Formats: sequence, C-alpha cells, structure tokens
Amino acid sequence: MPRAAKKAASTEFKNFEPYKPKRGEEYMNEKQREHFKTILLNWKSDLMQEVDRTVSHMKDEAANFPDPADRATQEEAYSLELRTRDRERKLIKKIDSTMERIEQDDYGFCDACGVEIGIKRLEARPTATLCIDCKTLDEIKEKQEMG
Repeated sequence: MPRAAKKAASTEFKNFEPYKPKRGEEYMNEKQREHFKTILLNWKSDLMQEVDRTVSHMKDEAANFPDPADRATQEEAYSLELRTRDRERKLIKKIDSTMERIEQDDYGFCDACGVEIGIKRLEARPTATLCIDCKTLDEIKEKQEMG
C-alpha cells in the first residue's frame, strides 16, 4: 500500500468542520458531544476499512516466492503492515473507550486535575484524557525517569 494512502487513513479524522463555540455556550454540551462523536465514529470507520483492505491485500498478494530474497521482502512488508494494524487496533480500543466517556458525560475533562481539556486540543487529539498542562508534566516525568 502506498505511504500516502496509509498516512491518509491514519489521519482521516482531521477532515471535519472545526467546532465554533458560541459566546456563553456551556462546555461539552450536547452539540459539542455530537461533534466529537461524529469525529470519532468517522475515524474508527476509516481504521476498520483499512483493516479490511489489509486482509484482502494479504490474501491477494500471498505468494510463495522461490527466491529467498523476494520471500524475505514480502515477509518484511507483511510484518510492517501487521505492526501498523496492531497500533490501529489499539487506537480503535482507545476510540471505543472515548465513546464511553462521551456517553457518561465524562468527556472533555482532564483525568488528573478535572479542568476542561479544550475543544481545539480535543479536535487535534480526540482521544486526549489530559489537559495540556498535565500532559506536559506527564511527559517531563517520563523523560526524567527514562533518562
């Protein structure tokens, strides 16, 4: 699969109309939750289509090359594709848990400090669970621990 197609599939959620909050509008109201549900469902759908394409591609391309170099090249390509799909599988789980948060009216608020994550941050990363400040602190702690 071409790189451009892979990249487009993994970032497809970005093709949406940004939400423009009205003055005095309550944060994470029904309209905003619907906006993020749509983004997440479209993103999940795109990922699922990519999984289906991978399965059919691997079935169609399956060949037993007599040349060991050709066989190794094909196996490496399959390995890369499967690793990508594994990452996307984990992302699908994260999208599902984010959808649950929306249903429980817990979406859009930081898990660590409880403040609003913000619409723009959520549009950039719809599965975010930490506000930018807590995420920055989390990354600093991680760097210090890892060295």
